[in-house]
Amino acid sequence: MELKKDINAVSIDMLLIVHSEKRRAAQGTHSEQQADPSALLQRRGGFQGIGNGVRRWQKLEGNDLHENLVEKQHPQQPQVITSYNSQGTQLTVEVHPRDAMPQLLKKFSLAKRLQGDKNGNTRPRQPGGKDAHAYPWDRSSLKSISLDLRQFEKLDLYASQVTAKNGLDELVSDLLQEAHTDLERVRAIWIWICHHIEYDIAAAQEKDRQAFKPTDILRTQKTNCDGYAGLFERMCRIAGVQCMTVPGYSKGFGYQTGQSFSGEFDHAWNAVYLEGRWHLVDSTWGSGLVDTTTSKFTFLYNEFYFLTHPALFIEDHFPDNKNWQLLKPPQSLRQFENNMYHKSEFYNKGMLSAHPETSMIRTVNGKATVTIESCAPTLFMFMLNGKQEHGLLSLRKNGMKLEVYPPTMGTHKLQIFAKGNSDIYSSVLEYTLKCNYVDMGVQLPAELHQPVGPSWFSEQMGIMKPSHPDPIIHTSDGRCSISFSVEEGINVLASLHGDDGPITEEAQRRYIFQLHWEKRTELKVQLPHAGKFALKIFVKKRQEPGNYIFVFNYLLCCANTKVNWPMFPESFGNWGQDNELLEPLSGVLPANRNIPFKLKLHGIAKVLVKGQDTWPLTLNHEGYWEGSCSTAGCQEVYVMVLENANHNFYSYILKYQVNAQ
Repeated sequence: MELKKDINAVSIDMLLIVHSEKRRAAQGTHSEQQADPSALLQRRGGFQGIGNGVRRWQKLEGNDLHENLVEKQHPQQPQVITSYNSQGTQLTVEVHPRDAMPQLLKKFSLAKRLQGDKNGNTRPRQPGGKDAHAYPWDRSSLKSISLDLRQFEKLDLYASQVTAKNGLDELVSDLLQEAHTDLERVRAIWIWICHHIEYDIAAAQEKDRQAFKPTDILRTQKTNCDGYAGLFERMCRIAGVQCMTVPGYSKGFGYQTGQSFSGEFDHAWNAVYLEGRWHLVDSTWGSGLVDTTTSKFTFLYNEFYFLTHPALFIEDHFPDNKNWQLLKPPQSLRQFENNMYHKSEFYNKGMLSAHPETSMIRTVNGKATVTIESCAPTLFMFMLNGKQEHGLLSLRKNGMKLEVYPPTMGTHKLQIFAKGNSDIYSSVLEYTLKCNYVDMGVQLPAELHQPVGPSWFSEQMGIMKPSHPDPIIHTSDGRCSISFSVEEGINVLASLHGDDGPITEEAQRRYIFQLHWEKRTELKVQLPHAGKFALKIFVKKRQEPGNYIFVFNYLLCCANTKVNWPMFPESFGNWGQDNELLEPLSGVLPANRNIPFKLKLHGIAKVLVKGQDTWPLTLNHEGYWEGSCSTAGCQEVYVMVLENANHNFYSYILKYQVNAQ
């Protein structure tokens, strides 16, 4: 297509240049009438472009230009001059009288195939100042053009269901049935390619990437990035929209953080001309992804690479010509290599920025800190060397903060994932950590999951107004009390996890005693020893079946080596939500002692404490059941209640162990 545009432009230029030469020839300078057309073309800057255009279309279509285009000169006919460049590309130029119209283009066998756009613009304008966007990104939009994607819903559905039948022209014609503007035409072509053309991994891995003809792509519905870009360009040209293929380097499949680029370009994408400006698209990456473990392609539509804002596109696309960055100022290759690579899902899921802005982080005193700003509340998780360990991730209303403590010196891989509006966590960032010091005093429990500390998410799950808003709680005596409001109809479950125990599920819950008062839930925690523990908090809607859902955890820290608290008493199902235990809080009672009991129980007729003998508790004027029990001669002590005075059936609500004598 570029061939027709360049030849047409050259024909007009030559008409003006040679006309002035002919006037001087009439004054006796015959040699100027036979001026070397290649020299004239080189002065006009058109010859190289023609050669490149021919080679591109020979690659995509596999056709040669019609031979023997030299025309005989006749009276009243234009003068025809033929020349060749160093690669043997033939150039034929007509020299017309002042009022004549160029006719040479009618004689090309590719005339229909190389037609201009619907507006008659036959030479794609090179990008200039009016196409450039400011760098860095101004956060205004992910797109380089103002779009409401809802306007494409009907068109997208239609285009994705069109089938290729007899050829490219018919396919484009079918696609354009529902497209009425250049933007809609480009959108229809983009959607069709992204939903029908599979990435050919085998072809992409060949050392010499083969040329894919559009006809072969339609037949196999597979291609590499060159084929995607060539097909997109060809279909846009048929639709009458100016489009260019742009080669360059990319941070795509196989890219390693901090990688340098040299040698042959590894990718190709497109620039499309809409509303008086160039815009960037990558239909290869818009169509799906390659699994790095299986090297298999999966169709997974990615809206991000349609008319992407150039300040974002440059993060993983570096064109051969800096003008095609469409940026002001343009970035150097070294900047491209060193700049932080935010994956497309980083922006798709509403991220705005991340700090640090370099892909390699050196730890300070054994710690690396990463913060992310998002435009809406977002769930995050991380992996250090493939495990969700050695880090504290706390959620913020508009982002997150992550503190990572690598367990060993050396190089570590840090991956950060975000959930967004979907149910799937997607990788959004990768960092390389360089650690030259390990703080042995900061060893986090392996069971410390993410997020740490209350946040907008815990509020969303029904836990509000926490007594401890910070994610880390320090206790000097190994005990703490945490409370929060709980939404009506929500049950709360908590468990304690440390690397040195407790190890059983029962023990994980027995170091926590849960109380309820005035619409608040209180968690009394006693640590079995000094160290760091994860206090996990789960919730479940009371009326719904299923398991409890993890919401967040606290990190509990105690440096007092004298701490050795026993478990709380074991509670049973009849221990009501609003019950309160004042004493005894220890689940292990001393032998041969009288132990005082004090509880607040609602809706209870009688309360008994049973050891070797049975002792009743009495209800005082403050609403507490009080009394005592001897632990002599028994190994276990139970608290039992009678809910209805007319019945004789008692239920167990608490169980204590008695120390051996």
